[in-house]
Amino acid sequence: MRKNHSKVITGLALLTSPACDITTCMSREMNETTENSSESSMSAPLASSSLSSPSQSTSFPPSRIGLIILVGLAAGLLSGLFGVGGGTVMVPGLMLCGFSQRRSSATSLAAMPLASLGGIVSYSIAGNVHWAMGCFIIVGSISGALIGARLLHILPERILRWVFVFFIALIIIQQFTDTPSRASHVVLTPWTALGMIILGMVAGILAALLGVGGGAILVPGMSAVFGASDLVSRGTSLLAIMPGAVSGTVSNIKAGLVDIRAAAIIGVIALVTTPIGGIIASGLTPQINQWGFIAFLVVVLIKSVHSALKKRV
Repeated sequence: MRKNHSKVITGLALLTSPACDITTCMSREMNETTENSSESSMSAPLASSSLSSPSQSTSFPPSRIGLIILVGLAAGLLSGLFGVGGGTVMVPGLMLCGFSQRRSSATSLAAMPLASLGGIVSYSIAGNVHWAMGCFIIVGSISGALIGARLLHILPERILRWVFVFFIALIIIQQFTDTPSRASHVVLTPWTALGMIILGMVAGILAALLGVGGGAILVPGMSAVFGASDLVSRGTSLLAIMPGAVSGTVSNIKAGLVDIRAAAIIGVIALVTTPIGGIIASGLTPQINQWGFIAFLVVVLIKSVHSALKKRV
């Protein structure tokens, strides 16, 4: 009773004190509540930012490092053998490591500049790079890659999976209708130059959107439309892939979509193995190269359809 009586007296004293009327006491209480809530709101962003940062690279566990290395080996060999960026094997491989379709596409694109570099050197030494055609395609691929990178941030995951499936199926059909040749007859005119720019733009969009280098579009496009041989198409494709991949990767890194560690591992390994693929391609006939490419794409198509259906369920 005495304690309660003292609390009542203290409360009355506070209320009657000129230094603390009802309004002042209420404002003090509101200030304390505001300070507590502001402290909790400040700590929450700090905690979340420490867990998710674009520069961090924690998308796959160390136990998957062996699979990442295998992806780099396969991507380099296929890049040199078929003149592609290796994304058709990197994207499914990264998804096996637990990456999402979106992150797999962005990380695959980031690994392509290094993967293409070794092939450019080997094909160039053999005289199988058409530098003028490559420059025109690069002009289109850079702008196309920026467009594709924007779409990558917007399109839902489910749509990206099925676009990838459609892209692979379309290339398989095109390969059956194409007759590869070792003879090269590229003619540069204002119209063909414009066509090369448009071809590069389409390839750049697909490169950033699907994580493929665009070589699966560039190689048959240069061969069927502009008269390049199978080896010249492959060498020039690797040259054209690099700038578009770099520009698209810059946008993806800013958006936090790239696993830098995985991209570096794959890129360095592919840099070494891509020239080996180029040497193998030069020793095979165009027909054998074509059928090997078709067989590889069929395997990727089956895996991609299975992944898309599984994600839907």
